Amino acid sequence: MLQFLLRPSPQPSPKVRGSQTVLLSIKLITCLNSLFLLVSLAVEFTEKARIMDTARINRALARLASEIVEENHGLTDLVLVGIRRRGVPLANRIADKIEDLEGKRPPVGILDITLYRDDLSTVGAKPIVSGTELPGDIEGRTIVLIDDVLYTGRTVRAALDQLIDFGRPRRVQLAVLVDRGNEHRELPIQADYIGKLVPTKKSEIIKVMLTDFDEEEGVVIVERPAAEAAA
Repeated sequence: MLQFLLRPSPQPSPKVRGSQTVLLSIKLITCLNSLFLLVSLAVEFTEKARIMDTARINRALARLASEIVEENHGLTDLVLVGIRRRGVPLANRIADKIEDLEGKRPPVGILDITLYRDDLSTVGAKPIVSGTELPGDIEGRTIVLIDDVLYTGRTVRAALDQLIDFGRPRRVQLAVLVDRGNEHRELPIQADYIGKLVPTKKSEIIKVMLTDFDEEEGVVIVERPAAEAAA
């Protein structure tokens, strides 16, 4: 029997820049002769660039809010829907900025796409489902899906699958804080509203940090080891 145990470094540092180490402890337990073997591996992740801070995130969200209102000629039948996790606070922040512009706040919903993922088998035997909350009937309304990063497009596909189970919107749009570029797309999905376009390599990871979940706020590019990225 094999059991794999993933645990973080015992001394985490939320604001460390440069080289960061994640300790992977693999506990190999064999029934034969009651042999126990503990192996520790160190994997380096390097922070390459900090591309957005709080001020830049706020400016990007203000621009997204303005573009959404302009494209839809106001707020009639408009609903913002955030994809859990970081899409939810982003949706609420955009709604607040639309209220600053229009004097009225559009309704905000939440999609939990956990059970709609096409890689559900890799999530675990008991995936955590936080629940979907939509503000009333979405039939015939304009839905703006909101997420933090657009990468392969599979998260958005799962969100669309779930959304259609609740009704048939008149139109569905997509707004993202960061788009990693078309070269990574695995499905024909594009964003209608983009906070920042950041072309990246496959070995790189875009990490969005928001104070709703994290100890600091910003967007950074972190690079994985070449061997791991190629796997």
